[in-house]
Order: sequence, then structure tokens, then C-alpha cells
Amino acid sequence: MTKTDLIEEVASRADLTKKAASDAVNAMIEIIGESLARGDKVTVTGFGTFLVRRRAARMGRNPQTGEPLHIPAQNTPAFRAGTALKDMVK
Repeated sequence: MTKTDLIEEVASRADLTKKAASDAVNAMIEIIGESLARGDKVTVTGFGTFLVRRRAARMGRNPQTGEPLHIPAQNTPAFRAGTALKDMVK
């Protein structure tokens, strides 16, 4: 399912126009992104939790030359599915 498909499905299920559904989906994505950028976690009960994980610095290799290189530490977004979502997928 693409973002466009999601917007169409939200519009049909919530009896909204595609414009209103698009605004709602885009606002939700933007709010989650801004919250994660601040380091907060976002929990949607029955769905799951969006959070930020810290990846430690490590040594890697350039695949073309084989030279070792330093990969710096970084934050990365993560999602942990809730029980209700896991049960839906089973």
C-alpha cells in the first residue's frame, strides 16, 4: 500500500474528501516526525510505538576498496508493533 492508497482508504472509510484525508495523513506523519526529531516517542494504543534508537559508532569497510572506515554514531527511527497489531497480522 502506498501513501496515495492510504489516503484513498482513509477518505472512503471516514467519509472525507481526498483533500481532507490527505491533510490528515500528512499532518499525522509530520507530527510523528517532529516528535521523533525531539527525541520523544509516540505511542498509538492498539497500533504500536514509534521511537528513536541510538546506533553506536562502529568500524565498517568500503566494499569497493576493502579499506576500513569509521561509521559515526547516529539516531535512527524505529517502530515496535503493539499486541493488537501483531494479532491482526497473525
